[in-house]
Amino acid sequence: MNTHFDLGPILSGDYGKQILHGIEMTLQLTVFTWLLALAIALALVTIRLSGSVIAGRLVAAYVSYHRNVPTLVQLMLWYFAIPTVLPPELQSWLADFGAEFIFAMIALGLCEAAFFSEDLRSGLRAIPTGQMEASRALGLGYIRSIVYVIMPQAIRNCLPSLINHTVTLFKNTSLAMAIGLAELTYATREVENYTYRTFESYLVATVVYLFFSLTLMGAGALIARHFSAENAR
Repeated sequence: MNTHFDLGPILSGDYGKQILHGIEMTLQLTVFTWLLALAIALALVTIRLSGSVIAGRLVAAYVSYHRNVPTLVQLMLWYFAIPTVLPPELQSWLADFGAEFIFAMIALGLCEAAFFSEDLRSGLRAIPTGQMEASRALGLGYIRSIVYVIMPQAIRNCLPSLINHTVTLFKNTSLAMAIGLAELTYATREVENYTYRTFESYLVATVVYLFFSLTLMGAGALIARHFSAENAR
């Protein structure tokens, strides 16, 4: 049993490389999932703005499901249950390409899209209705009005909550450990199992998560300040 504090075995050699690989995998999963979630959220908000009652109810059901079912359950559903109904050829392709990463990205992306869409919807509520009418009067179609006039303003309005959910997404990537994805938490557990340095291993993971979470929050604050300065001009 190790009784003295020593980060050397954790940060050097193969164990250090394993931690770095875990950080890289966590950042990759965060970026790709964020892009997927934002794209889906924009589509959901656009559908809601279309005015269709049926489409609006379907989107509301989608949001309700993903906001009320634990993210870990959704992740395990996608990784363990969904492949059982896929064709064998597709299952084989996913296994070769990296099923853990793909299903983690899909599950987390679909889940976070629900939160992102609600953030965007809140931002849209703060936009005067005359903005859409003015853009249509200038000759822009419905989709172009949404993309070029409405959405940029909505994103500015909801930026603080969007940043908060981005940080949540970054932290939720640790749940991918449950399906065997070698992200930071998974790598930390593996290193701890081999070195028996529990405190040092999880201290490193804690510091890394804290660093990137605070960095995201700081970047979001700078962006919000930039937009505020532009609006004040």
